[in-house]
Amino acid sequence: MPTRLKRPPFWRPLAMTVALLGFQGYLAYSAISGQFGIENREQILADIDVLKSRSAALQAEIDAFRHRSTLMDSRRLDPDIVTERARALLNMANADDIIVMVDPVSGKPLSGKFDELAKDQLNAIIAADSIL
Repeated sequence: MPTRLKRPPFWRPLAMTVALLGFQGYLAYSAISGQFGIENREQILADIDVLKSRSAALQAEIDAFRHRSTLMDSRRLDPDIVTERARALLNMANADDIIVMVDPVSGKPLSGKFDELAKDQLNAIIAADSIL
């Protein structure tokens, strides 16, 4: 009885080869043009620089708030800071203080004597300053 050997089908290794080549092509495309590929590396580095600068700005703001909060510590409270803040909030001044009036619109000091300014202008400036 003669036996016949079956010849393996040629399409199975061919299909495996095509599938593996397609997968390698996908990996190559992703390595070059993908989200984290070579072409997007410059954009990623630019984003890193922007985020580092934002982080530094936020850290400086945090340090400023931390410094201000330590100034308000009851054990280390500076009387000059307390009187300065109280006088600023109450719009009060000592008799020996020098007061410079500033135009709220331009931010420049007002020049001239008290008599040269109209009384209603001074009242408007004081009212605008007290609103701020």
